[in-house]
Parts: sequence; structure tokens; C-alpha cells
Amino acid sequence: MRPCAEALEAVRSRARVPVWVPWPPPTGWLVSGFAEVGDERSGAIAVAVALSGPSPIGGPADLVLVAEEPGVGLGASYAGLKGPDPGHGFGVTAPNAKVEIDGHPVSMWALGTEKTAAYAGEALANWIWAVLWPESAGVLMVEQLALRDLREAPLDLPYGAACPRLT
Repeated sequence: MRPCAEALEAVRSRARVPVWVPWPPPTGWLVSGFAEVGDERSGAIAVAVALSGPSPIGGPADLVLVAEEPGVGLGASYAGLKGPDPGHGFGVTAPNAKVEIDGHPVSMWALGTEKTAAYAGEALANWIWAVLWPESAGVLMVEQLALRDLREAPLDLPYGAACPRLT
């Protein structure tokens, strides 16, 4: 879906999982699209929000945040993993990053992927994924982003050009 307030409202109205966005967004980052998985009966059981902006170490970067029910596989697909979930051995070591949700830290683990920096964790009984391109943009996760669920209250989001990663 092209990045605009109308697309956000459409996603919000169907979402059965959180619609995560970093708030405030990192400096220079813009919302660059939405994607969802579901049907009319079940609603959106997986939602992705894309953002694009400058990588902390230079050059352009993309971030896709995914919330999904276990077994859906949208986050794993963006990360380039086989299977729908983070995989064997997930979460058995110390976390590699944390995000903040409602003032509470949520642990995220780096996943062994090619061409991306991918992190996964669990929040509100759903998987939460952060997938970044290029792989070097993963340093953004050091900042411990604060995430907001856009289902709770719409924000005045900054929109940019559509992210090609969502297609």
C-alpha cells in the first residue's frame, strides 16, 4: 500500500496485531509503506510498516517492522529465512537489542540472515520483527527504538516514497 494516511487507516481498521512504528521516528526517517496478511473473515493477522531514511553509518536504509501471529511467516519472509518463525535456538542467548513498548523493554535477538539485519522478539503474544537493509543499517537497533501501536491512536506520521521492499 502506498504510504499515506488513508492506507494507514485501512490497515488500522483490519489489524488484529499491533501496527508498530518508532515514535518519534529516527531523524530523517519517513514511513514508506504498509503491508498485511489476512482475509475478510480473520482480519490482518500480520502487519508490516516500512520506514526509509539515512543509515546511521551513511547511505540510504530501509526498516520493516512486522507484528504477526505465530506461524504466519511475513517477518521471516522479509528476513530471508526458511520457515514461518525465527527458528531453532531463538531466544536462548542474551538479547542483541531491545525496543521499548509502553515504557517496557522488549528483547530482540539477531537472526542469521544474508543481506539483511534481522531481529525478532515477542510482544503482546505476537512476533515482532525488525528487518533492515542494508545489513550495516542494523546499527540502528542499538538506539533502543520506542515503538507505538498505531491502532491505539493515530499519529501525524511523516510519509515518503513507497518502499520497494514491501513488494
